[in-house]
Amino acid sequence: MTELLKISLPDGSVREMAPGSTPADVAAAIGPGLAKAAIAARVDGELVDLSRPFSGDAQLALVTARDEADALELARHDYAHVLAEAVQALWPGTQITFGPATDDGFYYDVMAPASREPFGMDDLPAIEEKMREIIQADKPLTREVWTRQQLIDKWTADGETFKAEWAAELPAGEELTVYWSGRDWLDMCRGPHLPSTGKLDPQAFKLMRVAGAYWRGDQKNAQLTRIYGTGWLNKKQLNEHLTRLEEAAKRDHRKLGREMDLFHLQEEAHGSVFWHPHGYVIWRELEAYMRRAIDDAGYREVKTPQVMDARQWEQSGHWGKYRENMFVIPDEVPNTEDEGAIVSGDAEWMALKPMNCPAHVLIFRQGIKSYRDLPLRIYENGCCHRNEPHGALHGLMRVRQFTQDDAHIFCREDQIVAEVRAFCELADRIYKDFGFTYSIKLALRPEKRFGSDADWDKAEDELRNAVIEAGLATEAYGWEELPGEGAFYAPKLEWHLTDAIGRTWQVGTIQSDRVLPERLDATYVGEDGEKHRPVMLHRAIFGSYERFIGILIEHFAGRLPVWLAPVQAVVATIVSDADDYAKDAVARLKAAGIRVESDLRNEKINYKVREHSHAKVPHLLVVGKREAEEGTVAIRTLGEQQQKFMSLEEAIAMLKAEATAPDLR
Repeated sequence: MTELLKISLPDGSVREMAPGSTPADVAAAIGPGLAKAAIAARVDGELVDLSRPFSGDAQLALVTARDEADALELARHDYAHVLAEAVQALWPGTQITFGPATDDGFYYDVMAPASREPFGMDDLPAIEEKMREIIQADKPLTREVWTRQQLIDKWTADGETFKAEWAAELPAGEELTVYWSGRDWLDMCRGPHLPSTGKLDPQAFKLMRVAGAYWRGDQKNAQLTRIYGTGWLNKKQLNEHLTRLEEAAKRDHRKLGREMDLFHLQEEAHGSVFWHPHGYVIWRELEAYMRRAIDDAGYREVKTPQVMDARQWEQSGHWGKYRENMFVIPDEVPNTEDEGAIVSGDAEWMALKPMNCPAHVLIFRQGIKSYRDLPLRIYENGCCHRNEPHGALHGLMRVRQFTQDDAHIFCREDQIVAEVRAFCELADRIYKDFGFTYSIKLALRPEKRFGSDADWDKAEDELRNAVIEAGLATEAYGWEELPGEGAFYAPKLEWHLTDAIGRTWQVGTIQSDRVLPERLDATYVGEDGEKHRPVMLHRAIFGSYERFIGILIEHFAGRLPVWLAPVQAVVATIVSDADDYAKDAVARLKAAGIRVESDLRNEKINYKVREHSHAKVPHLLVVGKREAEEGTVAIRTLGEQQQKFMSLEEAIAMLKAEATAPDLR
C-alpha cells in the first residue's frame, strides 16, 4: 500500500493525501469555498503554484486574496506576463526579455519588430484592451520543466535572441521552468503564478508610461522599450493608488521647488543642487535646529576633508566594497599642454569621500583615549559624493553630492544599549517636532559581510534590546526585523517616516559596528591599563539634508510650518497711501526676527493674494488707508478662507510665536 503524505495546516490539523497530490487538492478536500478562493500556497514557507505536487510531508498554508502581500506579488507578476503576451499578439515579431513585479505594479522590457517604431504612449490603450481580452479568456497558467537546450532551441526558432542568450547562460543542472498561458504562449519563468489569467481583475490595472531601457542594463547593448504598469487586486485599490499618484504629482518637490524658487538642478553639475536664497533659508533653519539638538545631547561637532588617499579607503574596506560608487581622482597636476593625455595614469589615487566614518575614526585616534573619555560623540554636517548613475538621479531624493547630519559614537561595550536608547529617544523627539509618525525596523546581517557571527549576534541583540528599553519595539511603532538588509559591516536600526499621503521614507539610522574600529586600529585604554577596541555607532536622523528637505516639501505640499518657511509673511498694500505704514510694519516685523517682505506694487490686492499663495507664503498682511490710520492689519493665512483683523502689535506677537522653532517654544 502506498504511504500517504502528511500535510500539516496552520490550525495544527494534518491532512493525509495521496502521493502526487497538490495544494489545490487539499483546498478542494477542505471545501469548495476554499478551493475557489485559493490562488497559491506556501509549502514549507516557499510560495508555490496551487498545482505544484508535494514532494513529501509538508507544512501547508493556502494563500488567498486576504493574504494581500503574496496576492499582490502574484497578481503583478501575472500582469507582466499578460502584458508581454498582449504585445506579441498585437505585433508579431516583438521580442520579449524580462518583466518583474515592482512595489506598485510591473513592467516588461520588449523590442518592437523591425516593421515599426519603438513602442510609445499611443500604443498603451490597444495593449490594455488586449490584456483585458487575455484575462477574460481565463487561460490556465501551467508550469513545465524544460532542459536548457530545449529553451535555447525554442527561443532561437522563434527569433527571440535575447531569451536565447539568457537561456544559454543558465546552469545546465538547474531545474528550468516555463509557464504556458493556455497552450499558445509561453515564457521562461521561475514562477509561481496564479492558476489562470482569469484570477486577475481586468479593471484593476493600468499601463502608465514607456521608457528606454538597455538589454541587461548595459548602455553598450541594444535599446529596448520598458512598458510600466500599475496592478492591484481590485478596481478600488487601483483608483486609490491613482488618486495617491495625482496627489503626489501636486506635491512633487521638483515642481514646488521651481514655483517657490528654492533650488534648481542642471546638466553642468549632474546630481548636485544649486540652492537659491529661499531654499537655503530652509537648510539653515534645519542646520540650526539640528545643532541645538546635538549640542544638548552631548555631541562635539567636527569638520573633515573632502578628499582622502585611496589607501585609507582600502584599509576601511570601502575601496573593495564601494569603489564603483566613488569619485576617484589622480594625485597629480594635470597636463596643461594641448597634446597628450590630461593625466598620466601613473599617479596614486585619491577619492572624494562617499561617507564620513573613516575620517571620524582618524579624529578619534588623535591622542590617547581613556575609558573615562567614552562615550565620545562626534558630529559632522558632512558633505559627501557618491557616483550614482545618471538614470537613478531624482531631484533632491537621489543626488550625487549631499550633506549628512552624520555622527559617530565611540563607546565601551557596556555603554552600547544606553547610547542607542538615548539616540532612539532623540530621534523620536525630532521626528515628532516635524509632525511625522514612523516605524522602526532592525536590518539584520547580509550574506556578504565583515566580522564573525558572534559579533553579529551581539550587535543585533544590543540594538534590539535598546529599542525594547526605549519602549519602541511595539506594533504601534511598526517594529519589524528585516533579514539580510544590514550594512556589510554592521546591523542597523532604520526609521521609516510616514508622510501626509501615506508614503514611507527610510530616513534615520543607527548601526552598531565592531569592524571599522578594528580595520582602522582605533583603541582606548581601559580601566585595566590595557588597550581595547571601542564600538562605533554610526547614526543619522535627517539622513541627508537634501532628501529630508525634499520629503518636507512633499509632506507639507510646500506649505511649510512658519518656522521653516523661507518668507514667513508679506506686507501687501491695497493703495499707495499705505506704503509708509507698510514699510514701518516690515521694519518692526524684521526687528522681531520675522522673515518678511513687502509688496508695494501697483497691482490689485486679489492678484497679490494669488501670487503669494502660489509661493506658499504662510501669512499675508494686507494694509490700506484705514489700517494705516488705525495701526492694524488684515491677515490672510494660507489655506484659510476668512481673514483676521488685529493690531500690528498682536500680529507681531502671533507671528513671532509661530516663527519660533518647536525646540525653542
